[in-house]
Amino acid sequence: MHIAIAGNIGSGKTTLTKMLAAHYGWTPKFESVDFNPYLSDFYEDMERWSFNLQIYFLNKRFKDVVEISRTDDVIIQDRTIYEDARIFAPNLHDMGLMSSRDFDNYSDLFNLMMSLVGNPDLLIYLRSSIPNIVAQIQKRGREYEKGIRIDYLTGLNERYENWIKDYDGNLLIIDADNIKFGNNPEDFAKVTDMIDAQMFGLFSKPVNNNL
Repeated sequence: MHIAIAGNIGSGKTTLTKMLAAHYGWTPKFESVDFNPYLSDFYEDMERWSFNLQIYFLNKRFKDVVEISRTDDVIIQDRTIYEDARIFAPNLHDMGLMSSRDFDNYSDLFNLMMSLVGNPDLLIYLRSSIPNIVAQIQKRGREYEKGIRIDYLTGLNERYENWIKDYDGNLLIIDADNIKFGNNPEDFAKVTDMIDAQMFGLFSKPVNNNL
């Protein structure tokens, strides 16, 4: 079974992935950040490194999806392959930070990959406002994130909402501004209660819930 967590930078994906893995005994698969060879360069010069960064992420996440499809374990994944192609790459293209030539090449590769894999069994989307995202980014204090532009984060948020609105699959939406699962056990219990309720119908029909 494949459970995936989606959300903007700083929305709490890694925190929730760790907590749910520990709670349910699921196997976590984390986004590659600390060992990403392009990330710090990208935040210094987005236009120069946007294509390199997105190809790196696409390659890593496609490998993850293939590995997940081959295991009998329940995997909980920090960020999905869809977010790279539906959120980050189009946002860079629209901002003029990725050329149309590179974007078209990237999109063709993504479409080929997606012809070979399916949706996760459950997608958990962490909805978060820009002020909350900025506060969380500042709180964790990653040096390479200090140069992130507000318009970049805003564009990502708008694309996340458009993507989720049309998402066709089992979906749980968590209000990350008000559900503080990271430091409030009662809020975390609300999240697990919703997951427990939804898991019973995972393989019957798509269900969209909001928390």
